[in-house]
Amino acid sequence: MVYLKTKNSNYWKKKNIIQVEDLLFKFMFDNRSMPEICKEIYDKYDAPYIGTTQACVPSLIVKTVEDIQAVFAGDFQSFYSRGINTNPNDILSDNLLFASHFPRWKLMRQKLSPVFTSAKLKNMFYILEKCARDFVSLVESDENMRKTPFNVLYTYTTASIGASVFGIDTQTKNTMNSPFLEMARKSVEPTLKTNLFIIMADMFPKLFNFLNLKFFADYEDFFVGAVKSVLADRRLGNDTKRYDFIETCLELQKNGVMQDPSTGYEIEPTDEVMAGQAFFFFIAGADTSANAMHFTLLELSSNQKVLNRLHKEIDAIFVPGKNEITYKDIENLPYLDMVLNEAMRKFPPVGVIQRECTRNTVLPSGVKIKKGTTVQVPVFAIHRDEKYFPNPQEFDPERFGPDNSKGITNYTNLPFGEGNRICIGSRFARLQVKVGLAWLLHRFTLAEQSHYPVKFEKSSFGLRDPTARYDLIPRKV
Repeated sequence: MVYLKTKNSNYWKKKNIIQVEDLLFKFMFDNRSMPEICKEIYDKYDAPYIGTTQACVPSLIVKTVEDIQAVFAGDFQSFYSRGINTNPNDILSDNLLFASHFPRWKLMRQKLSPVFTSAKLKNMFYILEKCARDFVSLVESDENMRKTPFNVLYTYTTASIGASVFGIDTQTKNTMNSPFLEMARKSVEPTLKTNLFIIMADMFPKLFNFLNLKFFADYEDFFVGAVKSVLADRRLGNDTKRYDFIETCLELQKNGVMQDPSTGYEIEPTDEVMAGQAFFFFIAGADTSANAMHFTLLELSSNQKVLNRLHKEIDAIFVPGKNEITYKDIENLPYLDMVLNEAMRKFPPVGVIQRECTRNTVLPSGVKIKKGTTVQVPVFAIHRDEKYFPNPQEFDPERFGPDNSKGITNYTNLPFGEGNRICIGSRFARLQVKVGLAWLLHRFTLAEQSHYPVKFEKSSFGLRDPTARYDLIPRKV
């Protein structure tokens, strides 16, 4: 503990830069989320950057748009790594979210990007739409479930991701009966064990690997086994197009070794490699999408005028006798887009984004960054900065109207990150959330209340308030 408190404790002070106490140390002994801690530091100091450490590793919280743009895009070659150390034997960590080896990350991104094109999402839409209908049926059928709305939303996001990865099982009457629900929930749940693993991986990576510690060891056999089983069944099955992620895996395996033509770097698309990419959907999407829906509904319950306007827009796509909605219908919900954008502005799914410097460089603000230093982009703080968003505590979807959105400063609205490593699944996530909200708000409205979270669950990267409630009231439609 003394080592953690003292090593590099004057690293930034020696450079005449404001330095605050170690972020991870503060997080471990505080009862707040990391985004809240970073926001407190951001608001307290009138400086372009603030120095700190993370488990003794020098770290810098950046505040200027120019520095943020450099980290995410302009100087990407110096900041391509997330700075998350994982065990090479951790199969489920070998995915786009955690990959720090640039050639490997680049090749996997190239091969997986086509999964999220508009054409692919249109083909996949029937899966999300079926899940959204089953989700609403579940909410309608069990009044007790409405007492814990976040859990119901988590069931939807996990089940819809599971169906998008593995396809819809024709033997399953309700897609909400997902075998992946508990795995998805526990894999991202903030725990002392996870936080200690992160610290050990950062401070003692060799020991971490020597002990063969893995972030997702508890789910490896189950999840890798599930992927192997489905892949094997599909290879023996018919040629019916499923348009799910497993189909993409089969196509990649059929084409043989994946190769980056510009570098020659190769990856063998084994079942294990494919399992790591499939797992990425769950750890990157289930919790973040559930939180996006959750905070949207919380804000709507506190803003009845916005809710009523949204009801009218959504009801317009549900013509009498219509039992399904289409991809085009979801595209024709501009106000829902604005409401969702504003909810993610106030409550970004990822409230702080980390990058590791991979070579010595200088940020536009003039600060020198050495290789191995981490940089924190405090998304939550930026989204609540009145310099970029006037009256930041107010829920105002009009910020994202056709005219107003043009005035938003680049690199200040970061719900999915930005630049070269922007969330690859952002369009999928938005579609998943919007179709779920469209079905839910067609069948239910929200009792009026005033709820404004002032404190969030202790999380190392996200903003979570899973115990918050709102009353879902059936509508006569």
